[in-house]
Amino acid sequence: TCRTLTAFFRMMNQNAAIHTQQNNIIGNLNVMFAMHDFCPQAHLIKLGTMGEYGTPNIDIEEGWIEIEHKGRKDRMLYPKKAHSLYHLSKVADSNNLEFGCRIWNLSVTDLNQGVVYGIDTPEMDNDPELRTSFHYDDIFGTVLNRFVVQAAIGNPLTVYGNGGQTRGYLNIKDTLQCVELAALHPAKAGEFRVFNQFTEQFSIMDIAKKVQNVALLYDINVTISHLPNPREEMEQHYYHAVHTGLPELGLQPHHLTDDVIAHMLDRAISAKENVRRVGILPRVTWKHGIDKKGVAGVVRE
Repeated sequence: TCRTLTAFFRMMNQNAAIHTQQNNIIGNLNVMFAMHDFCPQAHLIKLGTMGEYGTPNIDIEEGWIEIEHKGRKDRMLYPKKAHSLYHLSKVADSNNLEFGCRIWNLSVTDLNQGVVYGIDTPEMDNDPELRTSFHYDDIFGTVLNRFVVQAAIGNPLTVYGNGGQTRGYLNIKDTLQCVELAALHPAKAGEFRVFNQFTEQFSIMDIAKKVQNVALLYDINVTISHLPNPREEMEQHYYHAVHTGLPELGLQPHHLTDDVIAHMLDRAISAKENVRRVGILPRVTWKHGIDKKGVAGVVRE
């Protein structure tokens, strides 16, 4: 299954949230029942999200956790504390699929994917007709894309809150590699297998400083600005996620190097006349949905 829309979209209003929940959960159930009725021997690969876990104060295991409680032990699905209604829909998908494996003997691999970056894969061969989408706005954009575009047009890099929010990241090349590895090495019948799909962990400030340093190579002296955080989240927290399953299957990671960021910045600079500046700053807050009064003030670093 595919990841649909983004966390900010779900938090816009009731209709967006309902659409998200229906699209993800009912769509996932339809696939489950189709497998049960017509191809129970098939292997389902679900593209999930690390956002299901939230930011717990313990290590994030790969889907399952061994616990001891009042002298008894059990193996259970890792407890989830999702960041948005989108992530909650993916938690429900995971729970439903685990049920299908346990009750119907289905075979499922759940790829809990981190934040994806990058604009090329080897198959594209620099063909402009095959380029990936490059969202940088406040609703569908990712943080690295936004920072790269802001640097390209000479705007400050807008960090939400203090920027200590830490997540897992991976190159789009590794996204495809992980799906291929899961397909080549399927889960067993009755197995709900979970892989944490990322290669590196960074805070928002880590990403901002990386882009700021690469921009200097282009004689772009970009500043870093802090906005009041529109999301309801911990800005300083423990974050350590286990990700051993995919490397054990042979994952060869591509890391977030200066060359990768420079390649993205080259592309953004070449198209900076087409940048839509409306929507780069946040218009949606977790508490109030769409901000009809405009964005909050900027505090310069």
